[in-house]
Amino acid sequence: MDLDLIAQVFASATRLATPILLACLAGLFSERAGILDIGLEGKMMIAAFAAAATASLTGSPVFGLCAAISASLAFALLHGFASITLRGNQLISGVSINMFALGIAGLTGSALFGLSGRTPNLTSEQRFSNLCLPFHSDLGVIYRDVVSGHSAIVYVAFGCVLGTWWLVYKTRFGLRLRAAGEAPDAVETAGISVARVRYYAVAIGGVLCGIAGAHLSIALSAGYTEAMTADRGFIALAALIFAKWRPFAALFTCLLFGFVQAIGFQIEGVVEIDNRWLTTLVEFLEASFPYIMTVIVLAGFVGKATPSAAGGIPYTKER
Repeated sequence: MDLDLIAQVFASATRLATPILLACLAGLFSERAGILDIGLEGKMMIAAFAAAATASLTGSPVFGLCAAISASLAFALLHGFASITLRGNQLISGVSINMFALGIAGLTGSALFGLSGRTPNLTSEQRFSNLCLPFHSDLGVIYRDVVSGHSAIVYVAFGCVLGTWWLVYKTRFGLRLRAAGEAPDAVETAGISVARVRYYAVAIGGVLCGIAGAHLSIALSAGYTEAMTADRGFIALAALIFAKWRPFAALFTCLLFGFVQAIGFQIEGVVEIDNRWLTTLVEFLEASFPYIMTVIVLAGFVGKATPSAAGGIPYTKER
């Protein structure tokens, strides 16, 4: 395998890992605060649609990104209202978010563009272009293809890892966030509103999912197609468990899943089989490879992963 092909695989892995990483960090904030977030998939989906639709109508990817964040944030606050204020079942709320996002994207796409479940293809001006970092090209193909040459969202995602670590472990807000997921009674005893902390957590998660969705439709692709998130929200949850709710471990786990997907695409590009049945089998393995790896990783390599003690449990303030 030559160096150019290796660089292409790692560059593809980086881009493919970005939405999973952002969704994983979103889940980290929510679950550290005690809110289970099965709705990562739905928030990414509605964000991807909002980004592509707005970019198509306005011609600006920046407006598309803002629309994606706004749509995802609205869905996140809806989940927060059901889970925190109404003290509803957090799993059911998350599943409802996923179903609602899929339906509203299809309905709105039909109303705006006459296209069920998708948006028009975007031009290069309507998408985030790749950035060439200002370093000399003699640094080599690894720098040129792996470090440089990505959209701004990719670099934002990697910066969010460091920002998440600092916010969760080095600030007063992070201490309150973790306490809200472990011992909410102690948080209230200290005069801090558990509901407010949890709302902040789901809101941050909404922003991160919005950026992830925008990356899918106006950076990685050229428009929205139906269910284009392709279960990345659930893969992000698996990565979060594998990482044991730690930001830097989440980074490496998401890169692993991105690498697996990149390898699958490479196999698809080089494997040519004349037999129809073998072709169908190879296509099935290519499509299912990331999910098979997810099951293998979770079943064999996670070990003991203990979530927040109060995770998924609605909190009722004592009178």
